[in-house]
Amino acid sequence: ATESQEAAGFHPNQKLKLVISVGDHSGPMRVLVTGGSGLVGRAIQHIVKEEGGGKEGEEWTFLSSKDANLMNMEETRAVFQKHRPTHIIHLAAMVGGLFKNMRVNLDFWRNNIYINDNVLQAAHEVGVVKVVSCLSTCIFPDKTTYPIDETMIHNGPPHESNFGYAYAKRMIDVHNRAYFQQHGRYYTAVIPTNVFGPHDNFSIEDGHVLPGLIHKAYIAQKEGKPLVVWGSGTPRRQFIYSLDLARLFLWVLREYNEVEPIILSVGEEDEVSIKEAADAVVAALGFKGEVVYDTSKADGQFKKTASNAKLLRYLPNFSFTPFNKALKDTCDWFVANYDTARK
Repeated sequence: ATESQEAAGFHPNQKLKLVISVGDHSGPMRVLVTGGSGLVGRAIQHIVKEEGGGKEGEEWTFLSSKDANLMNMEETRAVFQKHRPTHIIHLAAMVGGLFKNMRVNLDFWRNNIYINDNVLQAAHEVGVVKVVSCLSTCIFPDKTTYPIDETMIHNGPPHESNFGYAYAKRMIDVHNRAYFQQHGRYYTAVIPTNVFGPHDNFSIEDGHVLPGLIHKAYIAQKEGKPLVVWGSGTPRRQFIYSLDLARLFLWVLREYNEVEPIILSVGEEDEVSIKEAADAVVAALGFKGEVVYDTSKADGQFKKTASNAKLLRYLPNFSFTPFNKALKDTCDWFVANYDTARK
């Protein structure tokens, strides 16, 4: 570590100091979920309310953008004062797929910096015991060795296609270390790989790759046209089902006691190419038409293979939903909810 990194709390030997104990929190656990109406928020809501994932003595509140504009500090303070949370799962963010990121990197940087600063500061002001923020594997350096792990976040610039979003998310890690160093706050973050599932944004222009493919295949099937996949189909991704991620979020909130982030992902062996993902969508929807690859469109980062070794040290027996089953469930949900799904 450089002197400036050490001054900022990045000393490589400081890791042990960042292990925390929050198990002694007494009284009811009031959990506030920002971004509660999004893909991951809805999945957590499902696990807590419909699968019995909530525990006795826990109160859960799921905020949406209708409840407060988190880019505004006064509104953020007001909603935190109203609910007085003891714990926060921070999911709210300006998000979008590759092509939206390439268009408006400045918006992604500014809006997410405002949201994250307001949420973490308001949490600190009302005495929140633990915040778990959601990062993304796109924060990792573009030029790196694989698999990437939690120690490599700040080792170089992210991919230029979405540097605004990536740097804004990276700064949450800096934020968390600084709150710990200056105020003893136990705020941490998780780094999921590509998330998909029911309640995703299935926008073709601005959504992520899998929901975009599902929507495109659905339309192509209806219109009897070819399915056009953007790019060459060769980039590789690890996909995590939103309900699996929700279960892991609950574990992190209750059990994971480090300020250092943790990658939440399927294993390296479960990485699939975009072509394999497209083939799985075709199978799940029963699409009978031709599949065409438009190589004039950008591929984005070729791969960002992440190691889930740290997660497996904590939870060696965690069972992920098989990709094809999770994808089939997502496609079935999209078809059944086509009229009301975000798209």
